[in-house]
Amino acid sequence: MPDITAFSHFSRPVYPGQERFVAGPDEVEVLAIDAVVADVQPAGFWKSAWLELRTKPVFIASMVLLAIIFVVVLFPGLFAHQDPHYAALEDSLLPPSSTHWFGTDLQGHDIFARVIYGARASVEVGVLATIAVVIVGGLLGTIAGFFGGWLDSVIARVSDIFFGLPLILAAVVTMQMMSSRNVLTVVIVLAIFSWPQVARIARSAAIAIRGEEFITASRSLGASRFRTLFTHVMPNALGPVIVIATISLGTFIVTEATLSYLGIGLPSTAVSWGIDIAAGQELLREGSPILFYPAAALAITVLAFMMLGDVLRDVLDPKARH
Repeated sequence: MPDITAFSHFSRPVYPGQERFVAGPDEVEVLAIDAVVADVQPAGFWKSAWLELRTKPVFIASMVLLAIIFVVVLFPGLFAHQDPHYAALEDSLLPPSSTHWFGTDLQGHDIFARVIYGARASVEVGVLATIAVVIVGGLLGTIAGFFGGWLDSVIARVSDIFFGLPLILAAVVTMQMMSSRNVLTVVIVLAIFSWPQVARIARSAAIAIRGEEFITASRSLGASRFRTLFTHVMPNALGPVIVIATISLGTFIVTEATLSYLGIGLPSTAVSWGIDIAAGQELLREGSPILFYPAAALAITVLAFMMLGDVLRDVLDPKARH
């Protein structure tokens, strides 16, 4: 057996025909790449997400579109100077002009004004329904996933019942029974039949988080289960919930337009894209293009929210992060 002995930094035969060289500590040059910057805090989850988001063109484009849409919703008078409710039969079906940019409909309404003011009802329904769904579904889902047991079983079975009902069909049947229809009733109906999807996402996130080491550390330090739930579990489960909520917002806008199109959503006196699409459909065979203006506004709005939801999913969803 060859003699293997301790060796210094000089070359020394270890095996026959083989040499090894080990440099001493004073001979190793520490490069700049080996330096440790101690005064820079590591980026957290949300900061890392923001640094990645702002480099994505899809995120920038969607935010620009949404900024324009929300400005239109909040300040429609800056863009349209006509009253969307004013109708003059002598101005029926006028072509586009400097006075009426998109022309007029059959009753003489200014189409451009109705498109601008119609954004408020659709976006208002979408935003309020999304907030309600996130609160109800997110809270029930995280409670079920974190506590588990019989509570998880009860919430899961109840959500399965609502999840099995198609949203459009359930909303149509429920709105038919409403004595009065307005933005609030549409929001309540959409929230009642849409919370299970968010609850499932929140439940899955809570189940994955409750086994993490920082949850065990929080419990070891004496924090109650409810405090751990609200201070650690919910904030960390928020990423997937935000993704599904952003995509659902576009779905709610389409659903409101569908209900209004069918005549069971907002009342006929309201200014809504769905109502204008229904009115424009009757004139489509006659060659009138007034259907396409509210339809295009609806499509652009939904597209903006869907684009934002897709890019948020790529960044905030842990399964999609690299």
